[in-house]
Amino acid sequence: MRGYYRSLLLNKDKNLQSYIIGLAIGDGNLSNPNGRATRLRITCDKKYPLLLRRIISSLQELLPDNKVSVVDRKENCADVSVFSNHLENLLGWQANKGSKFIQRVSIPNWIKQKKEYKINCLKWLIETDGSIYFDRGYKMIMFTTIITELAKNVYNSIISLGFKPHFYKIKRRKINKYNFNQKIVYHVRLSKNVSEFLNIVHIEKN
Repeated sequence: MRGYYRSLLLNKDKNLQSYIIGLAIGDGNLSNPNGRATRLRITCDKKYPLLLRRIISSLQELLPDNKVSVVDRKENCADVSVFSNHLENLLGWQANKGSKFIQRVSIPNWIKQKKEYKINCLKWLIETDGSIYFDRGYKMIMFTTIITELAKNVYNSIISLGFKPHFYKIKRRKINKYNFNQKIVYHVRLSKNVSEFLNIVHIEKN
């Protein structure tokens, strides 16, 4: 069965792949529950129905011969999953090597080398791990992560598109015995020319 999953078609469209990589880095995780194929699972809040539909259609386009499944969760979220042994090579991290934080997941170099790919990847990263809000009447964009390399990738990618984001490092206070919330959190905030940036990246979190 492992050979079967590996032989199924992977869409070679780099624009599509850069979208999926941003999506998976933001709200995805890898596992290998059956020992035969890697599963990518994307979690999406059901209050964003258009985003959920785009996740499903994008994964189906990436892996047209594979089944994309959707499971509703009690927390008003949905898990979108697909199995494929192409996933680890495509995404750049592995199912059995720990969390994205431990594996220091970042944007692949081939995406950084072309403006169009960077825009595709940033779109999904901000739609999943970012927010658009108003501060004193001005529109802002904030991207948040605990992964140092990823924060720097996003910061530098926004700069390369001609914008001037701010980079913040915040240490959380200890709130439980496991010290999870003592990890440093990185914020990348864009406060100038936000509408212009949104027109370029076409963020549609709804």
